[in-house]
Amino acid sequence: MNGEPIEAVKNGVQLMISSLRQNPQAIETAFISIITFDSAARQLVPLTDLASFQVPDIRVTGTTALGEALRLTATCIDNEVARTTMEQKGDWKPLVFLMTDGMPTDDWQSGLAEFRKRKTALTVACAAGPKADTGVLKQVTDNVVRLDTADTHTIGKFFTWVSASIGVSSTKIEHSGKEVAGLDELPPPPSELNIVV
Repeated sequence: MNGEPIEAVKNGVQLMISSLRQNPQAIETAFISIITFDSAARQLVPLTDLASFQVPDIRVTGTTALGEALRLTATCIDNEVARTTMEQKGDWKPLVFLMTDGMPTDDWQSGLAEFRKRKTALTVACAAGPKADTGVLKQVTDNVVRLDTADTHTIGKFFTWVSASIGVSSTKIEHSGKEVAGLDELPPPPSELNIVV
């Protein structure tokens, strides 16, 4: 992903953070981490509270190391999400939003096996543009959306929806103590996002 799509992702992340900081429940409960993947996966920002979060310089070029990204996400969940113990209440299960504009170029199945060992509240995968493989993403999660184009407008709409989804999740946790468990519990996606069945 480069050019207009990656600039749209940077703008989308900034928009998402600004929107979430205006949501009282999200500011109290949401923490954000960013992992990028191209020929390698890198965690650009560890799990960080909204008030402290600084948008990193996101750069992605080259191939699509999806398996490595899934393994790294699993490791980050292990290291950064507090588990409930006899002594303390842990964190809520994480929401994972995955966006790709290509097809995996590594052993993504072994990364998926590692990722599946972790409990997430919800994982949503976004196929951005015509080169993204929804068949692979459907093996990662049942919750797959597609953007027909990976331009500023559609990627912006995706991040607006992600912001609303995180806000709904934070509010549900705050009021009922329950986590979001499916797409049907999130705000309806905008017309630019097509749910892949």
